[in-house]
Amino acid sequence: MDSSTPIIVKTFHGLETVLAEELRALGASDVRPLKRAVSCTGDLGFIYRANYELRTALRVLVPIHTFEVSNEKAYYRAVREVEWNQYLDVAGTLAVDAVLSGGIFRHSQYMALLTKDAIVDYYRDRYARRPDVNPEAPHLRVHARIHGSKCTLLLDASGDSLHKRGYRRDTVEAPLNEVLAAGLVLLSGWNDTGPFVDPMCGSGTIAIEAALLAANIPPQHGRPSFGFFRWKNFDRKLWERLKAQADARAKTPVFTIYASDKDTRARNATAINLLSAGLEQLVQVQKMPFEKLTPPEPPGILITNPPYDERLRTDDVAQFYKAIGDRLKKHWTGWTAWIISSNREALKHLGLHPAQKTVLYNGALECVFQKFELYEGSRKA
Repeated sequence: MDSSTPIIVKTFHGLETVLAEELRALGASDVRPLKRAVSCTGDLGFIYRANYELRTALRVLVPIHTFEVSNEKAYYRAVREVEWNQYLDVAGTLAVDAVLSGGIFRHSQYMALLTKDAIVDYYRDRYARRPDVNPEAPHLRVHARIHGSKCTLLLDASGDSLHKRGYRRDTVEAPLNEVLAAGLVLLSGWNDTGPFVDPMCGSGTIAIEAALLAANIPPQHGRPSFGFFRWKNFDRKLWERLKAQADARAKTPVFTIYASDKDTRARNATAINLLSAGLEQLVQVQKMPFEKLTPPEPPGILITNPPYDERLRTDDVAQFYKAIGDRLKKHWTGWTAWIISSNREALKHLGLHPAQKTVLYNGALECVFQKFELYEGSRKA
């Protein structure tokens, strides 16, 4: 793969611009935000680095063939015509998935099966043998993306979704996705620029992602393998060199990160996950309700994911959010607070005027991530 290999990096809705910035910082060319994805170009080494170092990426895909067809027979022929043996040996294993939109083809499972059949028949024609299917850990995972008549076949460089950092050993109810948590930190602009606090930390995901960022530790430093490890062109020496270079850029953060929760189970889960991530020295964890938490000095950033009254129940969610707002106004002057919630009505009870809003999704829940600048008195004053 040369330096102009097209690459598609998947992410969550609302994180496209953050991911685009990450890709540019990593050295990508032709960076263009898309819907829940960003396209760019890079070489084989960049594909390795993207998987290892990007914080808001879910999956790194490499398009290999784009074509237009209007029926299933034409689709089958187009897939079968690809020179698959440059990507997979006949003795290797294969997995395929398909995503459809636009209405010409209607059944994603059937199109995935048709794609698999076309690839398998390509090998039968040439070798009188076929690759086996292995949906869990194949040598080659192929994604078919079909929008109307336009079809794209892509190779999956990641394997498991990149939100699976490997540090989560314990959780409480409704844990935040790791990629979303990293996105919250990056959207806030915080990067070891002052103290960092999550006063309702749950399983500790936001604090852990903040610590990884502040210490410049690659988010996948604990991951044993990627999809590209099983590619025919895998360059182990290049991978090991790039990984060592990324690991060597780790540093000791200047400011402390604080994670607290009123729940003992949450405090314990956070401590366990920090230990798993090797970050226990960077984050102070305590059992403490927010209404009793004292802000550290100097002022910094607070990011939290309070209960939405969705999967987590709160007796009086309006009063709960009002108490959060009152505490912020009275005791967190000079700080910038960011709160993510799917309960827009409850957010109104904070009694604070948001300086910025971003729509994000926590699973299927549409959320808003709001920034509050906590001035003393009025903003004009």
